[in-house]
Parts: sequence; C-alpha cells; structure tokens
Amino acid sequence: MNKLHLNYLLTSFVLFTLGFTQHSARKEQPFNSKNGGLFLPEGFEATVVVDSLPGRARHIAVNDNGDIYVKARFANAGESVIALRDTNGDGRADIIKRFGGKAREHAYGTAMRIYKGYLYFSSELVVYRYKLTPGDLVPQSKEEVILTDDHPHGMHEHIAKPLTFDDKGFMYVPFGANSNACQEENRTPGSKGITPCPILEDHGGIWKFDANKPGQLQKDGVKFATGLRSVVGMDWNFADNNLYALQHGRDDLLRLWPQLFNGWQSAMLPSEEFLRIKEGTHAGWPYCYWDQMQNKKVLNPEYGGDGKLVGDCGQYEKPLIGFPGHWAPNDILFYRGSQFPERYLNGSFIAFHGSTNRAPYPQSSYFIGFVPFKNGQSAGEYEIFADGFAGVDPIVNVSDAVYRPMGIAMGPDGSIYIAETEKGKIWKVTYKGNKKKFAKNALAKMEKRKSLTHIRTPDFTNDNLDKDKPVAGGNVYTVYCSACHQRNGMGDSQRFPPLGGSEWVTGDKDKLINVILKGLEGPIEVKGQPYNNVMPQHSFLKDEEISEVLTHIRTNFGNSAGPVSAEEVARVRAANDNVK
Repeated sequence: MNKLHLNYLLTSFVLFTLGFTQHSARKEQPFNSKNGGLFLPEGFEATVVVDSLPGRARHIAVNDNGDIYVKARFANAGESVIALRDTNGDGRADIIKRFGGKAREHAYGTAMRIYKGYLYFSSELVVYRYKLTPGDLVPQSKEEVILTDDHPHGMHEHIAKPLTFDDKGFMYVPFGANSNACQEENRTPGSKGITPCPILEDHGGIWKFDANKPGQLQKDGVKFATGLRSVVGMDWNFADNNLYALQHGRDDLLRLWPQLFNGWQSAMLPSEEFLRIKEGTHAGWPYCYWDQMQNKKVLNPEYGGDGKLVGDCGQYEKPLIGFPGHWAPNDILFYRGSQFPERYLNGSFIAFHGSTNRAPYPQSSYFIGFVPFKNGQSAGEYEIFADGFAGVDPIVNVSDAVYRPMGIAMGPDGSIYIAETEKGKIWKVTYKGNKKKFAKNALAKMEKRKSLTHIRTPDFTNDNLDKDKPVAGGNVYTVYCSACHQRNGMGDSQRFPPLGGSEWVTGDKDKLINVILKGLEGPIEVKGQPYNNVMPQHSFLKDEEISEVLTHIRTNFGNSAGPVSAEEVARVRAANDNVK
C-alpha cells in the first residue's frame, strides 16, 4: 500500500468518526440521525420543525405565541411568506399557510422580522408589512408597502433588502453595490477602479428609514453608513444600542488579477467582515479590503494594490472579526433569551450560508457560528455552534451540500430556530443541560470540527483539487468559470445557472461564443428556471483558450455536443469587430 493510499484511508476514517458521509456517497443518504443531522455543543438538542417547504426558505421570524414566519426563497405572487404553526406541542409544524407579496419573488428576496406587532418582509426591491392579528396565523390586515427601491436594475447583484430595527422606531436597510469592485468594466480582468466610486452615492451602504411610514423611496431615508459592498446579515444589538452588519467581501482576485494572486489567496481573501456600524461609518469598499491573515486593510488591485500595499486604507472602519473569504455570513442574531447558558447572553449567532467561489480549493463554512460578547465588546474568537448541514466533507461543489444554513431567529422560550435554503428545512435548538454547570469543555468537540476541510485553512498543495489535473480546457475553466458555475457545472441553484444540460451550452455555437466574447447581462432562462445576474465578457482570452474551454463544457457535465474550433471563435470575433 503506497503512502498516498494510506493517507486517504486515514482521512476517510477520521471524517467518518466525525459523522460525515464520504463525498462519493449520495447526499440523499442519512448522514446523522441525531438532532436532525446537526452537531451541537454538549447539552443542546435540535428538533426538526419541518423537513421541507414549497419555495424553500431564507430568513425567518418567530412570534410571541410560537408561530413561525419564513421568507420563501422562490415564490409566486401572494405566496412570499410561509407561516407555520405547531398545534399539538410536538415541536413539528402541522399547519402551513402561504400569503403576501405582489410581484414574483426571486432568489435574492429576503428579510423576515417582527417589530412592534408588525410582520415585515422583503423582496429584492420592496419592503412589505402586515399588522399581526393576535391568535391568527395569517394576518387579516391589508398588506402595506413600506419601501420601494426605485432604481433601475438590469441585473440582480447585491440588491437583497435585509432589515433590522432600533428602539426608536427606525428601520435600517442596505442598498448593495451592483458591482464587484467599482471597475470601469465590472468583473473584467485588468479593469481599473473608478475614483471616487459613483456607486457610493446611492448604493454600497445602509440607509435609515421611518419604520411606520408607508410608501417610502430611498430619498426619504438617510444614508447611515457607506463603503459596504453587500450586507445580507444585520441586527441591532440592544445591549449596547448599536447596529452590527456582516459584509460580503469582493470576489475574483485570481480570475481578474492572476498576475498578483494565486488560487489559495483568492480562496482565502478578502475577509468577510463583522462590523459595528455607527452613523457615518465608512467600511472602505471598493478601495480596500480586510486581510484577516495580515490583520489589516489593504488596497484592492483595482486601485493599485498588490495584496500588501495599505495606502490610505487605515482610515476606514476595522472589523471586530475578519472571517475567511467567501463564507457568506447571511444572518445574525444577538441572543437575548434566558434558556441558554449565561455565556451566550448578548453574544451573536451567525449563519454562514457557505462559499461558492473558492476554486481550486474545497468550498467552505456552511455552519452556524457564535461570537461571545462581554460588556458590549466581542470577547473571543468565533466558535462552531451548529454543524453538519452540508453532510459531506470536503464540499467540492455547492450542489454537493445537502443543506445551507441561512436564517436564525429566537423563539419566545429562548430557543433558536435555523432555516436553510436548499430544501426549506427548519430546526429548533433548545438547551437541555444544567446551565450552572455548563463549561468550556462542553465545546471541545465542536472546536475539533475546525480541522475539517470545510472549515480549516486549506493546505496550499494537498487541498488543491486541481493538483493532478493539468487539462487545457479544464484549466481555463477552473480559473475563469468554476467560481460561478462550479467544478461540476451545476451552478449554485440561485445566482449562477448550470452548464450541464443547458440549452445555451449545447445549442448554437455562435451564440455561445458571443456569450464569452461579449458577456451577458439581464434576465435569462436556463432549463426552465429564471436567472438574472451578470456574466462578464472574456474577450481577453485567446481564440485557442476560448475554443478549449467551450469544447470542455460542451463535452463534460453530461453534455455531448460537438467541439468549438479556434477558427470558429476567430470568425465570430472578426464579425463583432466589423460591426464596431
């Protein structure tokens, strides 16, 4: 038996003892029967409230009587909110109703909050609310439109509308930047950043609104903070009366700047930032990003950075914690209940939805983290509170993950509820142990989970999934395509469409070549599902490289279409040049 084979067997055994199936196992198979498949600290237990929901799930809220309200991930008009009730006290929902929302809700629709007797929720562009009726699962009041994003949006990039509220009647709503790094040509290799970035005038920040005033537009609010590319997780901490937000860092360091960054750096950077937000805060986007390994903000390459230059980045807000790149922190809950042990009081639970673009390394996170707070300050490194959602390790493609945690809410008894996006499963987590005897050794098993592939810092060589696969077309695909469409060509089921079985891939070759040369923006349909994002142009690639990568995708991922020649690419490129 050779050394490589022995190492593989040892790794397989370790992962099995930690409760994971191997990657080759079908994800439909049960991977952990206890706690609905979750791994939790000693003393905690989980109950499955519902196994799956039509429309799946994003954010979640729980009313004072225990009724659960879920923002559907996909929904038609009038079905944006999923309401759940447990009538017999067994912890499982036995009544499920749908209501709310006037326009078709797409994947980025999000936010579900209960504030002063009202149920607030949002689509990508609209914030709605209902007055809750005591005793009624479905409110009898008229639906109100509180805020409308009236900007033209040709693509759906960072336009989700998460919400939170303070104690003075104000509602806080991010307006995400429709850009990766404010380049002259968005997501185009070598394109420089614009100074000052015009996007920051009305996007890339958080605005404050009157929570009780219907019919508002962005101009009716006040810009509260700026320099925030994309915020999906946000909460008001009543312990210190401050707003906290989780910023998604920019993408594509390797794809856009291969002369400056390698695949490992692009997988680990830039940090996802956990920020305390005060009025007037500037977090530095698009000029700078936080490097959690160097513990400082450095210049983005679009603005002259090389991964080390600081420039004037020291003037911008520093995060409380910088999480590794692309972990997608999508919800946060400051715990105010009394059921959990004292150490959890006022600390923050964070739902990491999981990365999509860490190629050529495995995808990462897909867990619920916890950051302890003491006297209004973060008091330690993050902990693993709930894990096991993905069901596999390593997670090579997003579609390999069985579940992806998304929403967190606290119930009236101090339990927390967790919702996930892939099937719409919901767990209720309660503490059954002795609160007075809870000690740090109860967290020891959870701490060991940080050594698993989906959480640990990847080894530069051993964790590189392409180290033994020097294939021409596949190599181009890995650098420029797999971050979005994934290594298995299946996309991420939400923002990026699949290539396997796609009529765009297997159909007209000239049309496909033009997608590479010109890019694609705006709504399209792939295999019957709508997508609305941006595909940047890749005209900088040589004809041979385009030929290789298109042949690769037309003959892989279950596709069996014919090859694309360099001559065909050259002909289409020349035709485009003649039109200009």
